[in-house]
Amino acid sequence: MSGGADLQPHRFPQSKAIDAVRWLPQPSAFHRLVASAVHDVDSEASSLEIQAITSQNPNRDPDLRLRSSWTSPSRITSLKASHKAPLLLAASTASGSLHFVLADPVEGTVDSELSVAAEDGFHRGPISAVDLQITGGGECVSVGEDGRVNLASVGESGVGYRRVFDSKGLVSYASVRWGSPAEFVTGGLGFGLHWWDQRRPGGPVTQFKSNWARGAAGIVHSIDIHSSRKHVCVVGGSCGTVFSWDLRWPQQPVFLSGSGLSEPANSPSESEVWEVHYDSHIQSSNTASTTKILPVMMCSEDGILATLEQGGESTVVLAEPCAINTFDIDPQNPSDVICGLEWESIAILTRPRDSPVMY
Repeated sequence: MSGGADLQPHRFPQSKAIDAVRWLPQPSAFHRLVASAVHDVDSEASSLEIQAITSQNPNRDPDLRLRSSWTSPSRITSLKASHKAPLLLAASTASGSLHFVLADPVEGTVDSELSVAAEDGFHRGPISAVDLQITGGGECVSVGEDGRVNLASVGESGVGYRRVFDSKGLVSYASVRWGSPAEFVTGGLGFGLHWWDQRRPGGPVTQFKSNWARGAAGIVHSIDIHSSRKHVCVVGGSCGTVFSWDLRWPQQPVFLSGSGLSEPANSPSESEVWEVHYDSHIQSSNTASTTKILPVMMCSEDGILATLEQGGESTVVLAEPCAINTFDIDPQNPSDVICGLEWESIAILTRPRDSPVMY
């Protein structure tokens, strides 16, 4: 395991716990906005905050300035943002509600909010994860501990939803990701994965289940799918596990980190991997091959932010004395990464811009 570049992240202490961070679309080179889901452990109040990075001068430290906030009825469990007009954020809660927040992409001010309440029969208990479609009118898929899979969307008449599946509590879902306008992947206990196709209703069309997390009940915490390879997803979960699931070989996962590796020393973490994203900043020799896994970045409970590449060593980008609960790579500037630290802090780091590959 090799060390990363000598990066000096900018840390911004916060007065609240950070549950999720997301880059927002960049209207200009000098205007940056970020969204964060925050929770006050003393008052039990939760909110969605939009902050602006006030300085891009390399000779001065940047600052985060609050532009607007929206109060959530309970703790936010998942946060996603669209990167097309209008600026739309989807936030799910521990009480089972889903909220669509519309914001001004330049000023960062909240314009309006529409929601689906748990009382409407949406979810029973916490919603584990949501994902917004990049295209297709803002359709949002949600999954929960109750085993329900729902699709919600914003229209002229408000918010509507339909149920895709209800396991009646027999299955608990912890993560979800769109693969195409018609397909998405869910993950849960036992490192189980389900691939769904709305053109073939009634249940998942393909599934993978394997409990090999050193005898423990592993959980899939995060899934990502690259726009150019919609048949492949990368997965992060328990015991430092990161692996790739390819629909062409659905029962042959390829491990990048964790207990499935023949050489555990290559794993940068042995704890929960909270989030994974494809990393388009890394120069990779795999871009010409459709069988190789593209580079991936992960964050973990033991404070590791690292990049992983098939056939190569992992690189620790950031090591903290506390958990890195969440992170996001700016899709417009992949060298920029934002992290949420357990000790009530946001960190922003910029990696060297030496010949990144955009794929």
